[in-house]
Amino acid sequence: MENSSAERKQQLAPDIADGNDPSDAAKNPDGRTKLQGLFKQISLLDRYLYVWIFIVMAVSIIFGYYVKGVKKAFQVAEITSVSLPIAIGLWVMMNPVLCKVQYEMLGGVLRQAGSLKTISLSIVLNWIVGPALMTGLAWATLPDLPDSRTGVILVGIARCIAMVLIWNDLAKGDADYCAILVAINSILQIILFTPVAFLYLKVVSRGKGFHVSSWTVAKSVLLFLGVPLVAGVLTRLILMNAFGRKWYESKFLRFIGPWALIGLLYTIFVMFSIQAHQIVDNIGHVVRVAVPLLLYFGILFFGSLGICRWLKVPYPLMVTQCFTAASNNFELAIAVAVGSFGIDSTQALAATIGPLIEVPVLLLFVYIVGFFQRKGPSV
Repeated sequence: MENSSAERKQQLAPDIADGNDPSDAAKNPDGRTKLQGLFKQISLLDRYLYVWIFIVMAVSIIFGYYVKGVKKAFQVAEITSVSLPIAIGLWVMMNPVLCKVQYEMLGGVLRQAGSLKTISLSIVLNWIVGPALMTGLAWATLPDLPDSRTGVILVGIARCIAMVLIWNDLAKGDADYCAILVAINSILQIILFTPVAFLYLKVVSRGKGFHVSSWTVAKSVLLFLGVPLVAGVLTRLILMNAFGRKWYESKFLRFIGPWALIGLLYTIFVMFSIQAHQIVDNIGHVVRVAVPLLLYFGILFFGSLGICRWLKVPYPLMVTQCFTAASNNFELAIAVAVGSFGIDSTQALAATIGPLIEVPVLLLFVYIVGFFQRKGPSV
């Protein structure tokens, strides 16, 4: 098992594992040459992802605002109050990442020393710290906007089961542990979302009008995690048995890899096109709601980072822990807000602003942890 664990870490951080620590570039010209060579090997899509995301966000808002009928066209069909085109984008985005997970090794991963500590820390950060922090920040920054506050709190309660796979993959986190934490969060989401939402929206905030069943949450989990997860497992098992591991990892994964980011860009385009009028017509409102969200993502991510460094958690596991804690399930938050308060409600608008802030902020965090990784393997 030690060998397989080392092999996974090599796959996740090949530059360091192969002795090509990028930090050597600052010490000698050969290191700089190697780093430049590695940079050139990265695809154009990966290399300038932040540029593509900001371009797509801007174009989609302009497109959705000035082209008539865009919102109606994209919402012609819905699944659990989420536009079908968005659902398709999420499936396309998640499938390549889930095809990479080594499901055959998950049992061994769970038996490794320290796995219980990692999982326990994730549960505490996701289900105790996260919702409490978002509720506190929402009250501190939006005391005069109760409806917006409700939408923001819903974002904090909905733990991520989709986008985290992309952020973790981009930052070279541990894909196997990420799959385990996502599975655990999915189960806990079905069990805990309704009572936690009731606690913070009804008891703490004394709100009215909120209602959601466990089945609503379960449908979201099954559709946005269950479908791509089953597809990923079957794809891996069938193709590896038919063509072998070498072909699967060197040919198939290389072919489908770019589709994760294509799916991400497509999802952003559809999502922001649908909400363009809400965003532009309420830009002051958007700025107000952005404040607690920015504070939330920053505090939770860097707080998790500090805890993991204090516990001397290895880089791949640290990245997985941080992004799992800081990411949120915007599909579920929007679906619940729409179902409880209506599609044009202030609560739904506040929930929609969640991904508007989360996407660029967590992408920035990907680059930040990548920078620190290049400073040395101890980060």
